[in-house]
Amino acid sequence: MLDWLDEPTVAALIGMGSGAVLGAAARLGRFCTLGAIEDALYGGSLGRLRMWGIAIGVAVIAAFGLMAAGLFDPMDSFYFAQGWSLPGAILGGLVFGYGMALAGNCGYGALARLGGGDMRSFVIVLVMGLAAYATLSGPLSGLRVALFAPGDGPTPGIGHWVSQATGLPLWTCGVLVGLAILALSLRSGAALGRGAVFCGASVGLAIAMGWAGTAWLFRTGFDALPVASHSFSAPLGETMLYTMTSSGTALSFGVGSVVGVLAGAFAGSLWKGHFRWEACEDPRELKRQILGAGLMGWGAVTAAGCSIGQGITAFSVLAISAPVTLAAIALGAAIGLRQLIDGFVMAE
Repeated sequence: MLDWLDEPTVAALIGMGSGAVLGAAARLGRFCTLGAIEDALYGGSLGRLRMWGIAIGVAVIAAFGLMAAGLFDPMDSFYFAQGWSLPGAILGGLVFGYGMALAGNCGYGALARLGGGDMRSFVIVLVMGLAAYATLSGPLSGLRVALFAPGDGPTPGIGHWVSQATGLPLWTCGVLVGLAILALSLRSGAALGRGAVFCGASVGLAIAMGWAGTAWLFRTGFDALPVASHSFSAPLGETMLYTMTSSGTALSFGVGSVVGVLAGAFAGSLWKGHFRWEACEDPRELKRQILGAGLMGWGAVTAAGCSIGQGITAFSVLAISAPVTLAAIALGAAIGLRQLIDGFVMAE
Protein backbone atom coordinates (compact mmCIF):
# COMPACT_ATOMS: atom_id res chain seq x y z
CA MET A 1 0.00 0.00 0.00
CA LEU A 2 2.83 2.38 0.87
CA ASP A 3 4.20 1.91 -2.65
CA TRP A 4 1.37 3.90 -4.24
CA LEU A 5 -0.06 5.97 -1.39
CA ASP A 6 1.89 8.35 0.83
CA GLU A 7 1.93 7.64 4.55
CA PRO A 8 -0.26 10.57 5.70
CA THR A 9 -2.95 9.45 3.25
CA VAL A 10 -2.78 5.88 4.55
CA ALA A 11 -3.07 7.20 8.12
CA ALA A 12 -6.14 9.19 7.09
CA LEU A 13 -7.69 6.10 5.49
CA ILE A 14 -7.11 4.14 8.71
CA GLY A 15 -8.78 6.92 10.67
CA MET A 16 -11.63 7.11 8.19
CA GLY A 17 -12.36 3.39 8.24
CA SER A 18 -12.35 3.03 12.01
CA GLY A 19 -14.07 6.40 12.44
CA ALA A 20 -16.93 5.22 10.24
CA VAL A 21 -17.57 2.44 12.76
CA LEU A 22 -17.80 5.06 15.53
CA GLY A 23 -20.20 7.20 13.51
CA ALA A 24 -22.45 4.26 12.72
CA ALA A 25 -22.46 3.19 16.37
CA ALA A 26 -23.66 6.64 17.41
CA ARG A 27 -26.57 6.62 14.97
CA LEU A 28 -27.55 2.94 15.07
CA GLY A 29 -26.88 2.20 18.74
CA ARG A 30 -27.36 5.66 20.31
CA PHE A 31 -23.85 5.50 21.74
CA CYS A 32 -23.47 8.89 23.41
CA THR A 33 -21.47 10.20 26.37
CA LEU A 34 -23.94 12.80 27.55
CA GLY A 35 -26.90 10.53 26.88
CA ALA A 36 -25.40 7.81 29.05
CA ILE A 37 -24.86 10.24 31.94
CA GLU A 38 -28.31 11.78 31.58
CA ASP A 39 -30.01 8.37 31.44
CA ALA A 40 -28.21 7.31 34.63
CA LEU A 41 -29.00 10.50 36.56
CA TYR A 42 -32.50 11.32 35.35
CA GLY A 43 -33.82 8.39 33.33
CA GLY A 44 -33.25 5.60 35.83
CA SER A 45 -31.42 3.56 33.20
CA LEU A 46 -27.82 2.35 33.21
CA GLY A 47 -28.07 0.73 29.77
CA ARG A 48 -26.02 3.25 27.83
CA LEU A 49 -23.56 3.63 30.70
CA ARG A 50 -23.01 -0.13 30.63
CA MET A 51 -22.63 0.08 26.85
CA TRP A 52 -19.82 2.58 27.52
CA GLY A 53 -18.24 0.08 29.91
CA ILE A 54 -18.41 -2.62 27.25
CA ALA A 55 -16.61 -0.31 24.83
CA ILE A 56 -13.86 0.35 27.38
CA GLY A 57 -13.50 -3.33 28.28
CA VAL A 58 -13.27 -4.48 24.66
CA ALA A 59 -10.85 -1.66 23.81
CA VAL A 60 -8.55 -2.61 26.70
CA ILE A 61 -8.62 -6.32 25.81
CA ALA A 62 -7.97 -5.61 22.14
CA ALA A 63 -5.18 -3.09 22.78
CA PHE A 64 -3.25 -5.38 25.11
CA GLY A 65 -4.01 -8.34 22.86
CA LEU A 66 -2.27 -6.42 20.09
CA MET A 67 0.62 -5.91 22.48
CA ALA A 68 0.81 -9.65 23.16
CA ALA A 69 0.98 -10.27 19.41
CA GLY A 70 3.79 -7.73 19.02
CA LEU A 71 1.64 -5.45 16.89
CA PHE A 72 1.35 -2.47 19.24
CA ASP A 73 3.33 -1.02 22.12
CA PRO A 74 1.22 1.22 24.42
CA MET A 75 4.39 3.11 25.35
CA ASP A 76 4.48 4.52 21.82
CA SER A 77 1.16 6.28 22.40
CA PHE A 78 0.76 9.93 23.28
CA TYR A 79 -0.66 9.06 26.68
CA PHE A 80 2.61 7.48 27.89
CA ALA A 81 5.18 9.34 25.81
CA GLN A 82 4.93 12.40 28.03
CA GLY A 83 3.80 13.22 31.54
CA TRP A 84 0.37 14.48 32.47
CA SER A 85 -1.01 17.26 34.63
CA LEU A 86 -3.34 16.23 37.45
CA PRO A 87 -4.79 19.78 37.82
CA GLY A 88 -5.20 19.96 34.04
CA ALA A 89 -7.00 16.63 33.94
CA ILE A 90 -9.40 17.62 36.73
CA LEU A 91 -10.14 21.21 35.71
CA GLY A 92 -10.10 20.45 31.99
CA GLY A 93 -12.42 17.49 32.51
CA LEU A 94 -14.83 19.52 34.65
CA VAL A 95 -14.95 22.34 32.09
CA PHE A 96 -15.37 19.90 29.22
CA GLY A 97 -18.20 18.05 30.97
CA TYR A 98 -20.01 21.27 31.86
CA GLY A 99 -19.60 22.55 28.30
CA MET A 100 -20.88 19.22 26.97
CA ALA A 101 -24.07 19.62 28.98
CA LEU A 102 -24.57 23.18 27.71
CA ALA A 103 -23.93 22.19 24.10
CA GLY A 104 -26.02 19.02 24.36
CA ASN A 105 -23.25 16.87 22.89
CA CYS A 106 -19.53 16.20 22.95
CA GLY A 107 -17.39 16.66 19.84
CA TYR A 108 -17.93 13.07 18.75
CA GLY A 109 -21.67 13.30 19.37
CA ALA A 110 -21.89 16.58 17.49
CA LEU A 111 -20.14 15.02 14.48
CA ALA A 112 -22.56 12.08 14.60
CA ARG A 113 -25.57 14.39 14.74
CA LEU A 114 -24.16 16.51 11.94
CA GLY A 115 -23.92 13.35 9.85
CA GLY A 116 -27.66 12.97 10.43
CA GLY A 117 -28.42 16.48 9.15
CA ASP A 118 -28.38 18.53 12.37
CA MET A 119 -26.92 21.90 11.38
CA ARG A 120 -26.88 23.04 15.01
CA SER A 121 -24.08 20.54 15.51
CA PHE A 122 -22.18 22.16 12.65
CA VAL A 123 -21.84 25.27 14.81
CA ILE A 124 -20.69 23.17 17.79
CA VAL A 125 -18.04 21.42 15.67
CA LEU A 126 -16.68 24.69 14.27
CA VAL A 127 -16.55 26.51 17.61
CA MET A 128 -15.07 23.54 19.46
CA GLY A 129 -12.39 23.04 16.81
CA LEU A 130 -11.47 26.72 16.85
CA ALA A 131 -11.33 26.84 20.66
CA ALA A 132 -9.25 23.65 20.77
CA TYR A 133 -6.63 25.02 18.38
CA ALA A 134 -6.60 28.40 20.13
CA THR A 135 -5.80 26.52 23.34
CA LEU A 136 -3.36 24.08 21.76
CA SER A 137 -1.19 26.43 19.72
CA GLY A 138 -2.96 29.77 19.57
CA PRO A 139 -3.30 32.75 21.91
CA LEU A 140 -4.44 30.62 24.86
CA SER A 141 -1.56 28.14 24.61
CA GLY A 142 0.88 30.15 26.74
CA LEU A 143 -1.51 30.31 29.68
CA ARG A 144 -2.30 26.58 29.35
CA VAL A 145 1.37 25.62 29.37
CA ALA A 146 2.14 27.97 32.27
CA LEU A 147 -0.67 26.62 34.44
CA PHE A 148 -0.93 22.99 33.37
CA ALA A 149 2.47 21.95 32.05
CA PRO A 150 2.69 18.14 31.92
CA GLY A 151 5.23 16.37 34.11
CA ASP A 152 8.31 14.64 32.81
CA GLY A 153 7.52 11.49 30.88
CA PRO A 154 7.17 8.70 30.18
CA THR A 155 4.39 8.03 32.66
CA PRO A 156 3.57 4.47 33.79
CA GLY A 157 -0.07 3.41 33.62
CA ILE A 158 -2.46 1.28 35.62
CA GLY A 159 -1.31 -1.87 33.83
CA HIS A 160 2.28 -1.18 34.84
CA TRP A 161 1.27 -0.91 38.49
CA VAL A 162 -0.66 -4.17 38.37
CA SER A 163 2.26 -5.84 36.62
CA GLN A 164 4.71 -4.66 39.27
CA ALA A 165 2.40 -5.81 42.07
CA THR A 166 1.69 -9.25 40.62
CA GLY A 167 4.79 -10.03 38.59
CA LEU A 168 2.63 -10.87 35.58
CA PRO A 169 3.49 -9.61 32.07
CA LEU A 170 2.07 -6.21 31.20
CA TRP A 171 -0.15 -7.53 28.43
CA THR A 172 -1.62 -10.18 30.74
CA CYS A 173 -2.49 -7.55 33.34
CA GLY A 174 -4.10 -5.37 30.70
CA VAL A 175 -6.24 -8.19 29.36
CA LEU A 176 -7.31 -9.19 32.89
CA VAL A 177 -8.32 -5.60 33.71
CA GLY A 178 -10.25 -5.38 30.45
CA LEU A 179 -12.04 -8.66 31.16
CA ALA A 180 -13.01 -7.40 34.63
CA ILE A 181 -14.46 -4.18 33.18
CA LEU A 182 -16.31 -6.13 30.50
CA ALA A 183 -17.74 -8.65 32.96
CA LEU A 184 -18.91 -5.90 35.31
CA SER A 185 -20.58 -4.04 32.45
CA LEU A 186 -22.38 -7.14 31.20
CA ARG A 187 -23.54 -8.49 34.56
CA SER A 188 -24.41 -5.38 36.60
CA GLY A 189 -28.14 -5.15 36.01
CA ALA A 190 -30.74 -6.46 33.60
CA ALA A 191 -29.55 -8.19 30.45
CA LEU A 192 -28.58 -5.85 27.64
CA GLY A 193 -29.93 -6.43 24.17
CA ARG A 194 -27.67 -7.86 21.50
CA GLY A 195 -27.71 -4.55 19.67
CA ALA A 196 -26.37 -2.64 22.67
CA VAL A 197 -23.63 -5.22 23.29
CA PHE A 198 -22.66 -5.21 19.61
CA CYS A 199 -22.60 -1.42 19.51
CA GLY A 200 -20.40 -1.10 22.58
CA ALA A 201 -18.04 -3.80 21.35
CA SER A 202 -17.83 -2.13 17.92
CA VAL A 203 -16.72 1.14 19.51
CA GLY A 204 -14.02 -0.65 21.50
CA LEU A 205 -12.80 -2.46 18.38
CA ALA A 206 -12.75 0.80 16.41
CA ILE A 207 -10.34 2.25 18.98
CA ALA A 208 -8.14 -0.84 18.66
CA MET A 209 -8.29 -0.55 14.85
CA GLY A 210 -6.82 2.93 15.16
CA TRP A 211 -3.98 1.67 17.37
CA ALA A 212 -3.25 -1.32 15.13
CA GLY A 213 -3.24 0.67 11.91
CA THR A 214 -1.09 3.57 13.07
CA ALA A 215 1.31 1.21 14.90
CA TRP A 216 1.78 -0.76 11.67
CA LEU A 217 2.44 2.49 9.81
CA PHE A 218 4.92 3.56 12.51
CA ARG A 219 6.83 0.27 12.17
CA THR A 220 6.86 -0.01 8.39
CA GLY A 221 6.89 3.60 7.22
CA PHE A 222 9.61 6.20 7.04
CA ASP A 223 7.77 9.37 8.11
CA ALA A 224 7.61 8.47 11.84
CA LEU A 225 3.93 9.36 12.03
CA PRO A 226 2.50 9.21 15.57
CA VAL A 227 0.84 6.09 16.94
CA ALA A 228 -2.68 7.32 17.66
CA SER A 229 -6.33 6.45 17.93
CA HIS A 230 -9.53 8.43 18.09
CA SER A 231 -10.08 11.73 19.88
CA PHE A 232 -12.32 14.61 18.89
CA SER A 233 -10.95 17.92 20.13
CA ALA A 234 -7.78 19.04 18.34
CA PRO A 235 -8.63 16.86 15.28
CA LEU A 236 -11.68 19.08 14.69
CA GLY A 237 -9.42 22.12 14.40
CA GLU A 238 -6.92 20.10 12.37
CA THR A 239 -9.68 19.17 9.91
CA MET A 240 -10.74 22.80 9.59
CA LEU A 241 -7.12 23.81 8.96
CA TYR A 242 -6.65 21.10 6.34
CA THR A 243 -9.86 22.13 4.59
CA MET A 244 -8.50 25.66 4.22
CA THR A 245 -4.85 24.84 3.47
CA SER A 246 -4.83 21.35 1.91
CA SER A 247 -2.43 22.40 -0.86
CA GLY A 248 0.24 23.07 1.76
CA THR A 249 -0.57 20.56 4.51
CA ALA A 250 -0.84 16.77 4.65
CA LEU A 251 -3.67 14.51 5.66
CA SER A 252 -3.56 12.80 9.04
CA PHE A 253 -5.26 10.12 11.11
CA GLY A 254 -7.25 12.83 12.94
CA VAL A 255 -8.63 14.34 9.73
CA GLY A 256 -9.61 10.90 8.46
CA SER A 257 -11.23 10.10 11.80
CA VAL A 258 -13.45 13.19 11.65
CA VAL A 259 -14.50 12.47 8.06
CA GLY A 260 -15.09 8.82 8.92
CA VAL A 261 -17.44 9.61 11.79
CA LEU A 262 -19.42 11.95 9.53
CA ALA A 263 -19.64 9.29 6.82
CA GLY A 264 -20.57 6.50 9.22
CA ALA A 265 -23.21 8.64 10.91
CA PHE A 266 -24.64 9.66 7.54
CA ALA A 267 -24.88 6.04 6.44
CA GLY A 268 -26.37 4.98 9.76
CA SER A 269 -28.99 7.72 9.71
CA LEU A 270 -30.01 6.75 6.16
CA TRP A 271 -30.21 3.09 7.17
CA LYS A 272 -32.49 3.92 10.11
CA GLY A 273 -34.47 6.49 8.13
CA HIS A 274 -33.55 9.22 10.63
CA PHE A 275 -31.76 11.66 8.34
CA ARG A 276 -33.40 15.07 8.34
CA TRP A 277 -32.22 18.65 8.21
CA GLU A 278 -32.52 20.48 11.52
CA ALA A 279 -31.67 24.04 12.52
CA CYS A 280 -31.69 26.08 15.69
CA GLU A 281 -34.90 28.08 16.15
CA ASP A 282 -34.11 29.62 19.55
CA PRO A 283 -31.28 32.19 19.80
CA ARG A 284 -30.89 31.35 23.50
CA GLU A 285 -30.27 27.71 22.62
CA LEU A 286 -27.68 28.69 20.02
CA LYS A 287 -25.93 30.97 22.52
CA ARG A 288 -25.75 28.15 25.05
CA GLN A 289 -24.42 25.73 22.45
CA ILE A 290 -21.71 28.14 21.29
CA LEU A 291 -20.60 28.73 24.89
CA GLY A 292 -20.60 25.00 25.60
CA ALA A 293 -18.58 24.24 22.46
CA GLY A 294 -15.97 26.83 23.40
CA LEU A 295 -15.67 25.38 26.88
CA MET A 296 -15.33 21.86 25.46
CA GLY A 297 -12.51 22.95 23.15
CA TRP A 298 -10.56 24.53 26.01
CA GLY A 299 -11.31 21.73 28.45
CA ALA A 300 -10.39 18.90 26.09
CA VAL A 301 -6.98 20.33 25.22
CA THR A 302 -6.25 21.19 28.86
CA ALA A 303 -7.18 17.65 29.93
CA ALA A 304 -5.26 16.17 26.93
CA GLY A 305 -8.38 14.50 25.59
CA CYS A 306 -12.16 14.57 25.33
CA SER A 307 -14.79 12.05 26.41
CA ILE A 308 -13.60 9.69 23.67
CA GLY A 309 -9.90 10.60 23.73
CA GLN A 310 -9.50 10.12 27.48
CA GLY A 311 -12.70 8.21 28.22
CA ILE A 312 -12.04 5.29 25.85
CA THR A 313 -8.81 5.74 23.85
CA ALA A 314 -6.59 6.56 26.84
CA PHE A 315 -8.51 4.00 28.89
CA SER A 316 -7.73 1.34 26.29
CA VAL A 317 -4.02 1.55 27.21
CA LEU A 318 -4.88 2.01 30.91
CA ALA A 319 -3.32 5.46 31.14
CA ILE A 320 -3.64 6.85 34.67
CA SER A 321 -5.08 10.08 33.26
CA ALA A 322 -8.12 8.25 31.84
CA PRO A 323 -10.20 7.46 34.96
CA VAL A 324 -9.32 10.82 36.54
CA THR A 325 -10.39 12.81 33.47
CA LEU A 326 -13.46 10.67 32.81
CA ALA A 327 -14.66 11.13 36.39
CA ALA A 328 -14.13 14.90 36.11
CA ILE A 329 -16.05 14.97 32.80
CA ALA A 330 -18.94 13.06 34.35
CA LEU A 331 -19.04 15.42 37.34
CA GLY A 332 -18.93 18.49 35.11
CA ALA A 333 -21.74 17.09 32.97
CA ALA A 334 -23.81 16.31 36.07
CA ILE A 335 -23.42 19.93 37.24
CA GLY A 336 -24.39 21.25 33.83
CA LEU A 337 -27.41 18.96 33.56
CA ARG A 338 -28.52 19.93 37.04
CA GLN A 339 -28.39 23.59 36.05
CA LEU A 340 -30.35 23.01 32.83
CA ILE A 341 -32.97 20.62 34.21
CA ASP A 342 -33.49 21.69 37.83
CA GLY A 343 -31.75 25.04 38.09
CA PHE A 344 -29.55 25.99 40.99
CA VAL A 345 -31.96 26.63 43.84
CA MET A 346 -31.44 26.46 47.58
CA ALA A 347 -33.16 23.59 49.32
CA GLU A 348 -35.89 24.68 51.72
